[in-house]
Parts: sequence; C-alpha cells; structure tokens
Amino acid sequence: MPNLDLNLPKGTAFEWFIARPSAILGIIVVGLLFRWFVHHLIDRIVRRASHGSVPGILAKTKAGEFLSDLRPGVSERRKQRSMTMGALLKRIATGFILTVAILMILDQLHYNIAPLLASAGILGVAFGFGAQSLVKDFLSGIFMILEDQYGVGDAVDLGEASGTVEAVGLRVTRLRDVNGTVWYVRNGEILRVGNQSQNWARTVLDITVAYESDLDQVQQILKDVATELFEDENFKDVIIEPPEVWGVERFDKDGVVVRVVLKTAPLQQWLVARTMREQIKNRFDRAGIRIPTSFRTTAATEEAETP
Repeated sequence: MPNLDLNLPKGTAFEWFIARPSAILGIIVVGLLFRWFVHHLIDRIVRRASHGSVPGILAKTKAGEFLSDLRPGVSERRKQRSMTMGALLKRIATGFILTVAILMILDQLHYNIAPLLASAGILGVAFGFGAQSLVKDFLSGIFMILEDQYGVGDAVDLGEASGTVEAVGLRVTRLRDVNGTVWYVRNGEILRVGNQSQNWARTVLDITVAYESDLDQVQQILKDVATELFEDENFKDVIIEPPEVWGVERFDKDGVVVRVVLKTAPLQQWLVARTMREQIKNRFDRAGIRIPTSFRTTAATEEAETP
C-alpha cells in the first residue's frame, strides 16, 4: 500500500478545519452578544429618558421648587427625541462592533490587517480635515437633540435668524420667521440659542404715561386689568401666576414708564400682551390718563417761481 504523504505542516488540517472556524464562530457569537447587550442598555436609557429622567425636563429653582415643562405635547416630543437618539446610538454601536469583528476575523485568516489599520487612520485624518464642518454640524445636532435645546414649534433666536422651528435635523435646523421667510441654519454655526417657549414665558409691558399723571392711579389700573385677565376663564391655562406691577421703570422724554409683568404658558406671551394693551388703553381713556405720543412735523416751504 503506497504511503500518502501530503507534506502538510503539522497541525495544518486541524487549524484550518477546526481551530480557525471555531475562533471565527466565537468572534461572531461574542459580537452578537455584545451587540445585544449594548442595544439593551440603549433601550433602557431611552425608556428612562422618555419618562423624563434626563436633564432639562425639570428645572430646579433657588427656592427648591421644580418647574414642569408646560409646552403642549412635551411628553410625546420627549419620547420621539429619545427614540431618535436611541436609533442613532444603535447604528453607531452596530457599525463599531461590526468593524471590530471583521478585523478580528481577517486576523484569524492570517490576513495582514496592518495596512488596513494604517489606511483607515489616513482616511480618518483626511476625512477629519476635509469634512470637519460636516462632523461639527452632526455633533452639534446630536447634542441639541439630546439636551432638548429646542424642538419643532418652539420660537427661538439663533442669532442671524429667528422664528418658529419647523424641522430639527442632525445637520440643519429649519425655521420660519414672522415674515414667512424660511431659514436653514447649520447646527455647527449655532453659537447660542434663545428659546422663547421653554417651560414658561413672561409678558413684560412698559406703559408710558404723561408726567402729570397720578402714578398711584396708573399702577392700580394696571394691577386691576392684569388681575381681571388672570381671573378670566379664557386665560385660566394661559396666565400661570398672579401678575405683578413692578412700578416706575424709567423716565423717558415723552413720559414716565411703568412696568407690569405676567408669567404665561409657552408661546402665549404675545397673546397676553396684545390683550393687555387693548384693555389698558380702554381703561386709561375712561380714567382720563393720557398716553403721550410724539408727532414729527415737517415745514414745507414753497419757492416762488421766477419767470
């Protein structure tokens, strides 16, 4: 019987048919288990966040009181924001785990992965320099959504543009101003955000009256008008605290400025301000209190035409 010598190195068959497949299978199983663990952890965080267990949902004042977010639909919005961030984190985790598993499998197949790692490093540096503004926009968008700096329906001031937010993306925020113009603002270019509709708002009215007016009477009328509006059933859920008359704010060239303030629900400060101005004007007219106005007069001179 002939001797069949395949001249294979010792242990080669075992390595290729048992050891390496087992190692590759182990890498796949461990990768799937680790992916499941990470996704489970992200789901747990998302569930907590959707119930309000994240910073910014409740704000604690110096007096130790908690101010609930009074924006309409805030619970559903918080849930959608949490689900969006959860889906994004899951995709990032899956991509990272898949990349590591592929490199480990290639290493088991005795493929030299050093050039791949070097190429990945070079590509990462090139991508970082070439697309740094894009990366900046995405990172800023992620933190804006995570921190709930603003959302759809909020009235915000982003510096160069202000208006009502219509869409919030990871790269661009779209808002529409009072004139109907739509603004597209890159998230990486937003250095500050003024949100006029978060938690609560405030109506601040500076009323100018003539210098000869009785200031005690003026302040009493402002307090009466604001209190009547606060007690009005139509404004029960609009004005959330008793109004305050802060008194004389300053002296202008036209008259004395008296300030009255009302704490309102988000996005309702302008409605309250318009209603207050109308009722204050009517009450001042009945009381004979004059609101000074400045008129600019222009003297027109006619030149005689010479023949």
